[in-house]
Amino acid sequence: MSKSIIIDELLANLPNTPVPVRSVVIGAHWTAVCSTRCGLATTILGDNCHDHATVVRDSGSLHLKSAQELAEYAQSDYPLEASIGIAAINSLLDMNEQNAVEMNASQVLMEKGAGKNVALVGHFPFIPKLRKSVGNLWVIELHPTEDDFPAHSAAELIPQADIVALTASSLINHTMDDLLNLCDPDALVMILGPSTPLSPVLFNHGANIIAGSRVRDESAVLHCIGQGATFQQVTGVKLLTFTNQ
Repeated sequence: MSKSIIIDELLANLPNTPVPVRSVVIGAHWTAVCSTRCGLATTILGDNCHDHATVVRDSGSLHLKSAQELAEYAQSDYPLEASIGIAAINSLLDMNEQNAVEMNASQVLMEKGAGKNVALVGHFPFIPKLRKSVGNLWVIELHPTEDDFPAHSAAELIPQADIVALTASSLINHTMDDLLNLCDPDALVMILGPSTPLSPVLFNHGANIIAGSRVRDESAVLHCIGQGATFQQVTGVKLLTFTNQ
C-alpha cells in the first residue's frame, strides 16, 4: 500500500533505464547511495533499532541492485529502508544548478521570516539564531526538547504560520504529504535539509522553496559519514536553494 503520493511521483519521474548502484553507505547520521551521483538522506533507525524482525532487505547485496530498485525502498514502513530509498532517489535526480542559489536555508528563513510567524518542523542547529530574527518561531519535533512543540501540535500551529519550513526527513517517515496539506495557501513553504529531493515534484505539492544539497566530492563525503559525521562535519557538499518561479 502506498504511503506517500509525493514519493510515488518522485519514483514515477526517475529514469526508466536501470542505473547501477556503485556503493551504499549507512552512517550513524547520514545514508548515501551512489549511482548517477551520490545521494544523501538522514539515517533513521526507528524505535526498535535492534529488533531482528526489522532488517534491511537484501543487506550485503544492495550494491547489486539498480538505483531504481533501491528507490522503491522509500515507501517502506521500516525507516532505515526508507532512508536508503530516499538516498537512492536523490542519487538519480538532476536539476539545472544554474537555476539555484548557493545559499543556506537558514539565511532564507531569517530574511523572509522577519516579524512573521514561522513554523519549523525539525530541530536544526540554526534555531537559536533564527529565533532572534523572526516574529514567532514554533519548532515542531517528533522528539521535542526545551521549547519544541510535540508533533501533534502541527495541526494547530502550521495553519497559522506565514512561513512553513519542513525537514525533508518527513519524507522518510511519510508525514510530508499531511504536513503540506496543513499549510495556509498563502504561506511561504520551504522543504529543507540534505535529504531534500531536488525535484519539481515538491513544487507541484505546494513547496515554494526547496533547499537541499549536491555532493561535490564523493570520496570525502563517504569518508565522513562512514565515521559517524554530523552534516556540519561533512566536507565535499554544496548547498543549493531552488525557488518556484
